[in-house]
Amino acid sequence: MFKRRKIWISIIIVCAVLAGFFDYPNYWDRASDFINAKFGMKIPHFPSKPFKLGLDLVGGTHLIYDADLSKVDQKEHSTSIQGLRDVIERRVNLFGVQEPLVQIQQKGNNYRLIVELAGIKDVSQAIKMIGETPFLEFKEERPADQQNKILEIQKKVSEAMQKGETPNLTEEEKNLVGEDPYFISTNLTGQYLKKSSMEFDQQTYQPEVGLEFNDEGAKIFKELTKRNVGKRIAIYIDFMPISAPTVQEEIPSGRARISGNFTVDEAKTLARNLTAGALPVPIKLISQQNVEASLGKISLQKSLNAGIIGFLMIALFMALFYRFPGFLTVIALGIYAILNLMIFKLISVTLTLSGLTGFLLSIGMAIDANILIFARMREEAKLGKNLLMIIQDGFKRAWPSIRDGNVTVLITSFILFGMGTGFVRGFATTLILGTFVNIFVAMTVTRVLMLVFVNTKIGKTKWLWYKT
Repeated sequence: MFKRRKIWISIIIVCAVLAGFFDYPNYWDRASDFINAKFGMKIPHFPSKPFKLGLDLVGGTHLIYDADLSKVDQKEHSTSIQGLRDVIERRVNLFGVQEPLVQIQQKGNNYRLIVELAGIKDVSQAIKMIGETPFLEFKEERPADQQNKILEIQKKVSEAMQKGETPNLTEEEKNLVGEDPYFISTNLTGQYLKKSSMEFDQQTYQPEVGLEFNDEGAKIFKELTKRNVGKRIAIYIDFMPISAPTVQEEIPSGRARISGNFTVDEAKTLARNLTAGALPVPIKLISQQNVEASLGKISLQKSLNAGIIGFLMIALFMALFYRFPGFLTVIALGIYAILNLMIFKLISVTLTLSGLTGFLLSIGMAIDANILIFARMREEAKLGKNLLMIIQDGFKRAWPSIRDGNVTVLITSFILFGMGTGFVRGFATTLILGTFVNIFVAMTVTRVLMLVFVNTKIGKTKWLWYKT
């Protein structure tokens, strides 16, 4: 039994150390650099992934747009605004903003887009790009000889630029440098697309995307499909391809289906994007709030300082009031914090001030769980049980209260996440994750740490565990 406990404690220590290096790899990297330089070894750096900081910590801009859906049928409002959101996300990603936050806010029949761009420098250019109505166009495949010619020219230019030279091009070649080597623009654009929707094939029941053009668009589409049977027609939004289906036959009706190995979500997304490019949904900037990076750093530092002070005060209280079990709880809380931060990195949780608040609150919940356990252990000690029975029965009888308390927190957090927006969802996310980790650490890590000392000198010193 004791050997098994030693194995468990070894696993916990190794996992905690690895998680700590993942949270802050600088210590590993410095040590590896020192050893490599001194002994000629090749110890690699620890895998690194930065924390994803929100707007209020890293700085940036908070934009609110009002969407004009007056020219769109009311049944298409939701689809149109969701498609527009997808397009804006793609635009700001292309602009260089990493993982922007674009949310839809609805009040009655009015829709607004909330855009948060963290770490952005050229705000005016980003606003200009976001405000443009999406441009949808259909392109046909280039002949192979033209493809090869353009690719050769682009390769020639790339090689010359790598050498720091000016490429020697003819006038014709200069005109072809910026051309799409694979597809040629046509006169079929989003203004001719009447409708797009997710459908199901009547025979295979696989999701598809249905297209319907207006009368003029149907004529253009008929000619386009007639000369491209067996070839691909690419669909572009904002000059970026989103799909390139192959034409199976001439389509004279103006109704077409895009089939493939779509999931339901993929088909819905493609239909939304097509709708966003087809239906003019102008947006108007009604609010802009800039957050300086220096203010974000100050806020982050104050939050971290508050967290450290709070943690130290909790550690002092637990060690003085609950003695050795309290000391073990402090170690478990350290492991709890390390595991939480690792999860935040792994699943790219956006850390905002409200998110940090949720994380700190979850530490308080973790303390509550341990206090319940220790209270039950004291009751078991009064019955004259040995330390092993005290620990086992204390955890067993405290579990219903710990479970119910954490479940109520999870229910509230999920409601906040589902109905809230922005900072409220950030708070709920970190609180949910922290609560799950809290249950694991309280019922597993803390328990193993205590059981290791059963039948040892420390375990036999009763005053370290409870009042005698």
